[in-house]
Amino acid sequence: MMLARVADSLYWVGRYVERAEHLSRLSAVMLNATLDRTDAGAMAAQLARAAIGDPEPTGVSHALDAARALVLDKERGGSVLVSLARARENARQVRDQITSETWERLNLLYLRAIDGHAERAFEADAPEFLQGIIADLHLFKGAADATMSHGEGWRFMVTGVHLERAQLIARLLRVCFSGPQGRVIDDHLALVSVLRMACALEPYLRAYTADLHSKNILEFLLFDEDFPRSIRYSTERIKEHLNHLSRGREIGRGDPARLAGRLNARLAYTDVEDVEAVGASAILNTVEAECTGIHQAMFETFVAYPLEMRLPA
Repeated sequence: MMLARVADSLYWVGRYVERAEHLSRLSAVMLNATLDRTDAGAMAAQLARAAIGDPEPTGVSHALDAARALVLDKERGGSVLVSLARARENARQVRDQITSETWERLNLLYLRAIDGHAERAFEADAPEFLQGIIADLHLFKGAADATMSHGEGWRFMVTGVHLERAQLIARLLRVCFSGPQGRVIDDHLALVSVLRMACALEPYLRAYTADLHSKNILEFLLFDEDFPRSIRYSTERIKEHLNHLSRGREIGRGDPARLAGRLNARLAYTDVEDVEAVGASAILNTVEAECTGIHQAMFETFVAYPLEMRLPA
């Protein structure tokens, strides 16, 4: 059985890495959309800002300032830089559990992000700077997958990635498709931006050709079983890894694998017509709440389990 602190650190490495990548992508989409001075560009930028949590409807200068703060602010708890720092610190604490290739990718990315030249590089070409962060995080995930033993430690880290991803995509879809007035997006550029925020444009086009509709995008990002950034794909991976991690443990009703299986089954037996009938916010709120429940159950099961479970009888 893996030590609780090791499991916890690896899990948070996965969550923070995924968070940093997602925020970098949202910032890049926001900046690109803001440069389009049409109403469609303004709508796309507003969606990106709302997904980030910055609803101010101002122009290019504000978008650049907002992106700079979101990426490089050392004092902002939700910034990309803070997420990278927390991922690196958790990785450092379990350095003996990850490979040199995995550690080096994350460490080099963090050192570049805190370098004195990072702010100037961002000012010179913010989209390129953000794409560099995203590419380096892809390299980190690839190194982890290719060089780490796929045992318990790797499973905790990947579970963290997919739990964070499911919640982030649910929040993105809620902002874009279930606003206060039941927002329906029908603008082409705005729909393209939604797909870009989920890194889903090309996979979506292969599945639906160039037919861009809110219903199809919602269906793809919620239910597609093959696209690795759909919620259904992530819940399937969460269930798979937690089933393995829970094997041989007497856990009871708080079993995170049981909760993950319930969420995955809910999505497996729901379709986009069901979502439209009750409103997207209902299922998206459920996904977020149940992911939070899985997170709490994981902490109680693998990190803060009772003393009598830690010591032999």
